[in-house]
Amino acid sequence: MLRLTDLTLPLDHAPDDLPAAICARLGIAPADLTRHVLVRRGNDARKKSAIKLVYTVDVDVADEPALLARWAGDPHVRPTPDTSYRFVAPIASDHAGPRPVVIGTGPCGLLAALVLAQMGLKPIIVERGKAVRERTKDTWGLWRRSVLDPESNVQFGEGGAGTFSDGKLYSRIKDPRHLGRKVLTEFVKAGAPPEILTEAHPHIGTFRLVTMVTSMRETIEALGGEYRFQTRVDDFDIATDADGTRRMRGLHLSTGDYIPAEHVILAVGHSARDTFQVLYDRGVHIEAKAFAIGLRIEHPQSWIDKARYGPNAGNPILGAAAYSLSHPCSNGRTVYSFCMCPGGTVVAATSEAGRVVTNGMSQYSRAERNANSGIVVDISPERDYPDHPLAGIAFQRNLESLAYVAGGSTYQAPGQKLGDFLKGQPSTAFGKVIPSYKPGVHLTDLAACLPPFVTEAIREALPVFGRQIPGYDHPDVILTGVETRSSSPVRITRGKDCQSLNTRGLYPAGEGAGYAGGILSAAVDGIRMAEAVALNLLGQPAASAAA
Repeated sequence: MLRLTDLTLPLDHAPDDLPAAICARLGIAPADLTRHVLVRRGNDARKKSAIKLVYTVDVDVADEPALLARWAGDPHVRPTPDTSYRFVAPIASDHAGPRPVVIGTGPCGLLAALVLAQMGLKPIIVERGKAVRERTKDTWGLWRRSVLDPESNVQFGEGGAGTFSDGKLYSRIKDPRHLGRKVLTEFVKAGAPPEILTEAHPHIGTFRLVTMVTSMRETIEALGGEYRFQTRVDDFDIATDADGTRRMRGLHLSTGDYIPAEHVILAVGHSARDTFQVLYDRGVHIEAKAFAIGLRIEHPQSWIDKARYGPNAGNPILGAAAYSLSHPCSNGRTVYSFCMCPGGTVVAATSEAGRVVTNGMSQYSRAERNANSGIVVDISPERDYPDHPLAGIAFQRNLESLAYVAGGSTYQAPGQKLGDFLKGQPSTAFGKVIPSYKPGVHLTDLAACLPPFVTEAIREALPVFGRQIPGYDHPDVILTGVETRSSSPVRITRGKDCQSLNTRGLYPAGEGAGYAGGILSAAVDGIRMAEAVALNLLGQPAASAAA
C-alpha cells in the first residue's frame, strides 16, 4: 500500500470527494484505485471562513512500483509503514523466579501489566486505591459531599489520574516503533471508540475510560495477571551485594504481606508523595524536577468555538474547539495553557486532607457548557526549590494548603473573576461565567494562594491571550485555584537499561517517575518498561526497549 499525506478537502465535502481527490492527487484513473483506508483526519482552521479537512490515507493502486517511481522524492507519497507491534521477548509462562510486579494501574502500569501478561509473565499488579467503579463513587463523594478518601480519589485508584481528565490520546513523543499505535489498538479492543485510530487529536472521556479500564483488567487476569487493590507498597526490600550493587528483593505491603520481587515496574503517578519519601529514605536515586503551577480558567465553550472556528462554530465534524497558548513574560517566566478540556468541567483533584487542587475533565461528547484549561507558570528546582530532592513536594503542599484556607476550609476552591484578578481586588459575585467546580467555588483574591511571581506572570499573559483569542480576557471569565499537579516534582532517574541508576530490578516508569506527560506517553513508557523486564529475564540488553 501507499500512504498519501496532507490531502485537503473542504469541510462540507461529499463522501465521494475523497477517492476522487486521491486519484487527482496521484494522477491515476478511478479504476486504478483499488481501495483506500482512512489513517488520520485533522483540520486546518487558519482561515475560519474556509476550514479544510486534512487527510492521511493508505491506498491500494494498480502498478504500485511505477507510481512510487513517478512520485519519488515527494514526502507526501510513500510506502505505508508497518505499524504492527512485535513482542521483543515471548517468554514461556513457566519461567523461573519471582513474578514481575507492577505498582500502580494508571495508563503506564496498565499497559506494562498488559504487555507482561501477553508475553506470558503473569504479573502481580499492586494498586493502593480501589477498582475503577468503586473509586468513581469515592471521587463523587468529594465532589458532592466534600468527603475525601485519601486512598481513593482523582489521583489514586484503578485507571490513574488520567481517568478523570479529558482523555487526550496524542503526544509529541518520538515513537519510531509505533508503540502509540499499540496503545490505541488495545484501547479500541477494550471498548474505546474506533475513531481514536484516525482522528488527529483523539480523546476518550471519563465514562468510556471507566469501561475500558475494566475490560483491560479482565484481559490481564485472563492471561494470569493478579490484581491486589487497596494495597499500598509501604517499603522496598533492597539488598546490597558484596560488590556494593543494590538490587530489589521484595516489597512490604500495607496489608502486612511481603512479595518477593526482583523486577518491579514503579508506575505510581505524580501524586504518590509518601512513596517518593520511602524511596528517598531507602537511598534510591531521586532528584527534583521542573513542573508548573497556576490556575484553572473557564470560558463558555461557545466563546471558544466562535473565536476558533468563526461561522463554522458548532459544526459536528469539528466538535468543541480547543486551544494552545504560551507567553514569555518580562519576569523571565513562561505562562502557558495546560491540559485544555473542551466542553468539560473543573474538578477537585486533591489526594490529601486539608488541601485543594484543581484539574480538568471532560466526557467523550465534550458537551458541557464551559471550556477549561490550566494556565500555569514554569518553575524549576534551581530557581525555586533548590534545597532537597523532595522540595518540590513541599512547594506544592504549601500552595494547596493556602488554597484550602482561601476557599473557606471546606474543599471549595478559591475563585476570582478575571477582571478582578487583573485589578488585584477580591471578587464578590459571579458574572456571565458560572464555574463548574464541585463542591463549589468561594470567591476571594487568588493572589493569597500563589507566589507573587506567578500572579505577576499570569496578569501579564492574560491580556496577551485575549488579543490572540477574542474574549479570552473577558472580565467575567472565572479563575479557580490552585493547579499544582501538572507533572511530577521528582525524577527517579534510570539508566539506558531502564533500571534505577543505583537499584537493580527497579524500573521507574511513567509520569510519576518523570518520564511521561499524559495518557499516551505514559502508556508507551509502560510498554517500554515491560519490554525491558522481559529482555532482562532473558539476559539481553534493554536498548531496544529504551529507544
